[in-house]
Amino acid sequence: MSVDQSRLRDSLDALLRVRAARGKDGRRRDHRRALGRYGEKLARQHLRARGFTLLARNYRTRHGEIDLIAFDGGTLVFVQVKTHQIRTAQTWMWESPLEWLSASQLARYRQVAQEYLDDKRHKASAAQSMRFDAIGVLLDAEGAMVELRHVEGGE
Repeated sequence: MSVDQSRLRDSLDALLRVRAARGKDGRRRDHRRALGRYGEKLARQHLRARGFTLLARNYRTRHGEIDLIAFDGGTLVFVQVKTHQIRTAQTWMWESPLEWLSASQLARYRQVAQEYLDDKRHKASAAQSMRFDAIGVLLDAEGAMVELRHVEGGE
């Protein structure tokens, strides 16, 4: 097992532990944060396999957050990752994580991207273009990836 596969397995195990965990009041804990981190990890691996260099993750400003910022040598890509975990086989046929992206979210991403470009702490890349992508990660009830869909946006 490679180091990346081992880390991914550790993330999956952590996700499943959080999902089963209960708080002091006996109620189940919300595992959305762990689920999101796991989906972002799968998305990062996908982007690296496609030749992208990761420039930033979870870039936050007062206007919002962009999950991943990557560069492929010519294009600067701002990526939003949506991760969902399904309970039954029927659910995944009807639901795509990308359907949860709203128009207001997309408008905020543009503003956050502009702030990233204006931020003097980041090196100006030799990007010839830029675009906004979305990656939807669908996991089964056990945490195994059912689908990863990468939708490349416009410039």
